Amino acid sequence: MPKQARSAVTIEAIHVATIQVLLAGGVGRLTTTRVAERAGVSVGTMYQYYPHKQALLFALVERQFDLIETAMRDAAARLMGSNLEAIAEGLATAWLDAKMADMVASRAIYGIAAEFDLSELMSRAAHCMTQAIDALLAQAPGVQFPDRSSVAFMLAALLGGSVRVVMEAEPSEENFARLRRELPQACHAYLVAVSRSLVV
Repeated sequence: MPKQARSAVTIEAIHVATIQVLLAGGVGRLTTTRVAERAGVSVGTMYQYYPHKQALLFALVERQFDLIETAMRDAAARLMGSNLEAIAEGLATAWLDAKMADMVASRAIYGIAAEFDLSELMSRAAHCMTQAIDALLAQAPGVQFPDRSSVAFMLAALLGGSVRVVMEAEPSEENFARLRRELPQACHAYLVAVSRSLVV
């Protein structure tokens, strides 16, 4: 196996092991030694990629954010020129799909956020998502928004906050099914409330 491919496999094994250790004992009990043992690699190999625990955790968070950002940018590109109902449905579905594709990782990320200052990473992710939504709203036919960038930010907050509350407080199948049904409706109602029709 080529060296680059081996590195990718090793990093994936380390990330999976990190999530497993986090869920088993939380951030406080996570050590690079425990992760190395779970991943089946030496501590020396761990340090080649991640020199300390914080670097490992930040890499895990950044990877998850990158996946979500890509999913939301792709959704925004597909929805360009759609009406508000389609935008609300499409963004809510894309967000839920991205967050629930790996619910174990998503739950682990929230645990990391409670222990470490992730404000810089979270600010970057929020900025990227807000920009994508802003561009999408700019092309929505027949409507305009008095303060479109603020609307985009609040829509991103509505998406992110609702999923986080359910994942942290009541992560049941019933509640996720309700999110699937009701989050698009909530997003649509918000967009309608803050938009102004251009149709005379």
